[in-house]
Formats: sequence, C-alpha cells, structure tokens
Amino acid sequence: MQLSVITSLTGLVLLACILELLRRHQLKEKYAALWLAVGSAVVPLGMFPQGLDSVAGSVGIKSGVSLVLFAGIVLLLLVCLHLSWESSRLEEETRTLAEQIALLRTELDAVSGPAAPAPPPAEGPGPGPGPGAGAGPAPAPAPAPAPGPAPAPAPAPAPVSRPERSG
Repeated sequence: MQLSVITSLTGLVLLACILELLRRHQLKEKYAALWLAVGSAVVPLGMFPQGLDSVAGSVGIKSGVSLVLFAGIVLLLLVCLHLSWESSRLEEETRTLAEQIALLRTELDAVSGPAAPAPPPAEGPGPGPGPGAGAGPAPAPAPAPAPGPAPAPAPAPAPVSRPERSG
C-alpha cells in the first residue's frame, strides 16, 4: 500500500475518533476544534503529497516531510503548553475551593459549637475479685475541660472573586 493511502486513511480514522468522542461528550468542543483541523489537514495532504512539497518550497524548506515533522513538533509543544496552563488554573481553583471549605467548616463550628468530647471511661470496680487482687492501680480520670468563656465566633469569610471563564 502506498504511503499516501495510509496517510489518508489515518486522517479519516482520526476524524472518526474525534467525532465519536464528541458524540459521547468525552472531548470538549474547544479541544475538538483543534483535532478536527489536524485531521482535516492530514486527509488532503495524504491524497496529494505534491501540494505539501510546494508549500514547503514556498516557505524555504527543501522537503515536505521536514515541514510535517516541524509542524508536528510545534503542535505538540503548543498542546503541552496549553495543558500546563489548564493544570495550573485547575490547581489554583482547587486550592481556592479548599480554603472556602475550611472557612465554612470554621464558621459552622463557631455557630453550632464544637463537637461534644467523648465521655470518660467508666471508673470503679467491675465484676470480679475485690480490691487488692493484684489488678494494679486504677487508671487516672481524664481531665475535665477547663471552664471559661465560650470562644468568640469566627469572622464571616470574605467573598472570593472568581475569574471569568472564557469558553
């Protein structure tokens, strides 16, 4: 099979996969546009490789294969840069949400009061031999909470501004 046929079939399979991912809502439209453009460029370039050589010659590159390799590397670098940007944005959003949850928990604890401490273990002799049977000293009672004024309520959390999303 000729390379041009294999390249064209690869482009068609790529387009079919992208459309299937879109149909299943597993790929967002903003990413699908880029991959549809790549797939749409691969199919005609696979069918007519002479066009690639003429484009490469017009930009000063001797071989169409070199142009494809260069374009592929640039595309991969741009995809990596975009994914790094998305990851950084999501990390910041996660941190902000964690801070908001912590503030809300603090406010909820201040309003409802802290959780009741666990009751101390029961003291006194249990069933069995009487005092002095070699069971050892009785455990010390747990210290009682110190009496004092109730803690002041936490200040209301400041509203967090959210960056606008560009879709």
